[in-house]
Amino acid sequence: MARLSARAGSITDADDDRHGSQPVHAPDAPRLPPPVSDLRASAPEPPTRVTRIIARLNIGGPAIQAITLTRELERHGFRTHLIRGSEDPAEGNMDYLAARIGVRPTLVRSLRRDPGPGELRALAALVWLLRSDRPAVVHTHAAKGGTLGRLATLIAFPRRRTRPVLIHTYHGHSLTGYFSGRTAAVYRLIEQLLAPFTDRLIAVSQEVQEDLVALRVAPASKFTVLPLGFDLQPFTADEERASRAAALRGAWGVRDGEVVVTLVARLVAIKRVDRFLKLAAALADEPAVRFVVVGDGELRAELQDTAQARLLGERLVWAGFRRDIPDVCFASDVVVLTSDNEGTPVSLIEAQAAALPVLATDVGGVRSVVEHGVSGLLAGADDLDALTQGLRELVRDAGLRAQMGQAGRERASARFTLARLADDHARLYRELLSERAGGSAARR
Repeated sequence: MARLSARAGSITDADDDRHGSQPVHAPDAPRLPPPVSDLRASAPEPPTRVTRIIARLNIGGPAIQAITLTRELERHGFRTHLIRGSEDPAEGNMDYLAARIGVRPTLVRSLRRDPGPGELRALAALVWLLRSDRPAVVHTHAAKGGTLGRLATLIAFPRRRTRPVLIHTYHGHSLTGYFSGRTAAVYRLIEQLLAPFTDRLIAVSQEVQEDLVALRVAPASKFTVLPLGFDLQPFTADEERASRAAALRGAWGVRDGEVVVTLVARLVAIKRVDRFLKLAAALADEPAVRFVVVGDGELRAELQDTAQARLLGERLVWAGFRRDIPDVCFASDVVVLTSDNEGTPVSLIEAQAAALPVLATDVGGVRSVVEHGVSGLLAGADDLDALTQGLRELVRDAGLRAQMGQAGRERASARFTLARLADDHARLYRELLSERAGGSAARR
């Protein structure tokens, strides 16, 4: 394990070989290398170097995309150095996925979700790493990684003609529904200030793009919509489905004939797990239903102490974080999402790939994933009656569950594959690099 210590901040290179290149080494107090005088001359080709920055690899879609693209884009001639920050203990992380596919991120410990005294250390560390990488493309993910990553790029490469192509992906947004009005206004201003310096903004759904345009983050012409994509094969492998489902249902204490209704979510405010518990309590009169919460987070103790949780008793299973999400889907009969806001809900994509019907609040980018009445049922976030009626219908009608499950599998398999995601990103990278090269030639 190599440790890099600097005035720029503490960087722990836990297991970083830059996907084949040499690891970064620095003296105890390195000076920042000067800006690159000519990016075209310094970037090796092939492959084209990409630096991807994300604040945390907590369980969820942004981490999955950052990790899998790092590996998948190799076949398109791009070599990625993935830089990640630290997660809070209750968030979990997806290091196991990175290890499984051979991706070795560089950890910047001071890069964290919440604002704090480590911000400047994290920023300086990112500047140092970017000047060391000299990438052709810098691609940042989610709010914190996008803010510090883009700012670090502007500092490391102050002249536009020598700056890497700069891309940021919104996997959703936290500009409404998360913070107070004043805090949200500050974060919106930050996004508005950074947008003009960003070559392209990516939204994971049309709905996310429309929200950001309405919030005046940037005009629609600045955005490209690239839906998420995943390796869905584990969710479509039906050969051992019955035995794997039986093993997990047994561990959860599910009895023969019971319908399992599952929520997969972090236990944080925006996911509205309290709404799921109210929905479950409303179906307490259904005798053969068991409810499972897969996930963990800061609200776990509070949620477990609610009247609804106490009412449900042993019919409610708190499963915690799990890595075997395909098995979770196989052991379930319906997957539910009760959030106040979503970018593109990964749990619903995975559930549909596993041929499960879904019930969800009609928020954010949910409609880009679920076709109401075909692959699942949607209702307004505050319409508990409609959510209850929809869930009761799915619980009681096995034929409807099978019909919607099959439609969902066809939909997910056609729209949300990892190969398509990588193809889309490779095409966009080449387009932007070509535009940059053309602009440089014109200025000469």
